[in-house]
Order: sequence, then structure tokens, then C-alpha cells
Amino acid sequence: MIKVILQLYPMISAAGEHERAALRPIGRNRERYQETLTGWHEIIKAADEMGLWGVATIEHHFWSEGYECGPSPGVLNAYWAALTKNVRVGQLGYVMSTQNPIRVAEETAILDHLTRGRCFVGFARGYQSRWTDVLGQHLGTRATTSPAAASLDPTHLFGKHVKPKDFTDDEINRRLFEEEVDIVIKAWTEDSIEHNGPVWQIPYPHATGVEDWPLAKFGVTGRFGAPGEVDEQGNVRRISVVPAPYTRPHPPVFVATSGSPQSVEYVARRGFIPLYFTALPTALKLGRIYVEASAEAGRELALGQNQAMVRIPHIAPSRAAAEESVMKYDSDIFRNFYAAMGRHRVEPRDVVKAVTRYGLWTIGTAEEVRRHLVEEWKQFPAEYLTLIYHYAQMPKEAVIAALYTFMTQIKPALDELVAYREAASGAT
Repeated sequence: MIKVILQLYPMISAAGEHERAALRPIGRNRERYQETLTGWHEIIKAADEMGLWGVATIEHHFWSEGYECGPSPGVLNAYWAALTKNVRVGQLGYVMSTQNPIRVAEETAILDHLTRGRCFVGFARGYQSRWTDVLGQHLGTRATTSPAAASLDPTHLFGKHVKPKDFTDDEINRRLFEEEVDIVIKAWTEDSIEHNGPVWQIPYPHATGVEDWPLAKFGVTGRFGAPGEVDEQGNVRRISVVPAPYTRPHPPVFVATSGSPQSVEYVARRGFIPLYFTALPTALKLGRIYVEASAEAGRELALGQNQAMVRIPHIAPSRAAAEESVMKYDSDIFRNFYAAMGRHRVEPRDVVKAVTRYGLWTIGTAEEVRRHLVEEWKQFPAEYLTLIYHYAQMPKEAVIAALYTFMTQIKPALDELVAYREAASGAT
């Protein structure tokens, strides 16, 4: 069966631009955020009861405008774990170019224990300069949209016109991202680690190790710590990151991508799950790259296997009502964030046409959306489907109703399609 993940983008609701302006900065509005948080938890419980595979949120900071107020996904995950019984909790995801990788490894390992393996971890590279550059300043981070992605799909979600200087920023971001993810994986899977990279030295300084750790001098770490953690001179030469995750070797890892072949090849080499924020044609190109790169790494996968698609559904009794839903719940964030990030101005009358062009939105009656997604899954049978809703601009009741419609009227058709393909594959 297809594995459905609910991804909520925490958006502080406003009646319109006039109210968003009147309450500025609405992102710091205590009452509105508390309302958002309370309803959010109820949606998570409903998702658990409906049988979704996972629930997730994002990491984004400094959203004074109130569009993506999600600064601490791990804390929310831990709370959700206590509220739910079966659904997996996770983040899509930690922006690693701004993170301390050891802290991420520790936090997610504890989360994995709190859930007894009911968690997953997402990593992202970071494209929002306002916060990525600030939080990552001591690492030399630069926010970026990959030029490789733009060359493959120039009209992907943010539509950014890439300048030559962006390539340098992209390469800095990529190297830092990959170094930090490597550290997280080592911290999860090895009893002790050492690392000497362009940005991180573990232990520090790497050349000498930590020379003044008293428990090493008194022989305590040598007797009770990880083998090889200290040398014969009593210097710390390796670091043991505790605890190890509950899941062996570690929780499932998702990596967000909006079109970069380099990113997909990297994800395939590591056995991670790519999360495609793309239209179908780009997902097909990336999916084939992923399958080929996985085979080169010794993992034989079918197209769509171990891969995730993202869609933003709006389902209503009529096409006109579904378009009205887009205007009520997505127009504000689309015009004033998504389009603006791509340096485009979109008038309200053009929103439905614009979101349809991007390929992430699927809009219409249940029959129309079902037909659309079945046709997509016939071409690209992704193992995971991530549904995005702009809660709380979309009210709690509307999100729960939309989820119920999807799980009861859309998912069964995708499950049937997946079961048929798996049976046919087994027969051959």
C-alpha cells in the first residue's frame, strides 16, 4: 500500500492581507500561535486514527509574516509521539547547513527511543537566505537553489533565475550539507567516531585530540568508555555519541529535492529516500537517475520504490469549489511567499492557473483528483506520498475533512494500483 505522510506548513491564519498587516508581526502573535498549536495536535491525532504512515513538519525560522512558523520540529515530534499510537513522526526536514550534526544525531536518536522506532528523519539543504545565512554564519553557510536543478527544470517551484555566482553558493552549501549528514550517520551507527573535514573536527582539535579530559587521565574513560576513545597518553581521540538510535541501523532518512540530479545521485548512494517537490516529468527524470545510481551502489530498485512524491490536493464537490478552496487557503502564501521568492508577481485572478502549472497542486472533485493521481502513479509509482496543507490558514476542521476524503476516496485506488503492479512484478 502507498505510504501517506501528512506535512503541515504552520501558517498563522489571517482573514486577509489587511489583517496580516494590522497584526504585524503576526508570527509573534501569542494568541494566534497558541490556537495554531492546539488545533495542530488534534489534526495529528486524527491522522493517527485514519491510518496515515507518517506526520511531519518543517524547520524554518524568523517568519514574522506568519507564513512558515516552524522553528523546532523535534520538540513537536516528541509531543506528537505521546499523543499517538501508530503513526510515525518526523521532520521534512532539518536544514543541515545550519545545524550542529552531533546535536541532530542526539536529538533524533532520543526521538527514536521515545517512539520505539516510530520516527523518521528528514534533511534539507536550505534555500531561505534570511534565516539560513544567519543561523549558519559560523559554518560559512550560504542559502542556495541548486543551478543543476534549474538546468533540469527551469520552471520548478520557485522559478528562480540562477546567476553565475549561485554556483559557488550551491557548492558551499552542498559540501557542508554532505559533511554534516555524514557525521550524523556515523554518530548513529558507530560506537565512537572521529572526523577531520573542511568544517568539522571531531574531536577538536583533531591533530592532538582533547588533552585535558580528567577522566581519561584517571583511566575512567579508558576502562568504561568506547574502545579507542582515548589513546595511550590519555588524550581523547574519538567521541562516542549517545544514545544509539532505537532503530538499527537508524531511522528512515528522507532528503528533500526540487530537481537536482546531483542531490538524487547522492541520496541513492546513501540509501536515503528522495522527496520530490516536482511535477511529474521532473520526478520521472530524477526517479530514473535514482534507480540507476542505486543499482551502481548495489541496491536494485524499481522506479518509484524508496521514493516519495509531494502533492497539494484540493478536493471539493465541484471543480469551482475546489478552486475556491485554493483561493481561500493557498492564495496568500502562494502570492506573497512562493511566487515572491521566485521574484514573480502573481495577481489573485491568476493564482489557480499558476499553481496548476507548477504540478504540485491537484485540484477538483474526488473523481478528478483520483483519476489524476492514478494516471501519475501509473507512470511513477512512488512508495510514499506526502500531502501538504497550509494549516492554519486552512482551518483544523477543513484539514481533517480533506484528509478523510483523501484516505477514503483517493488512497484505495492508489493502493489497488500499487498492489497490481507488485503482483505483476512478482509474477515475472
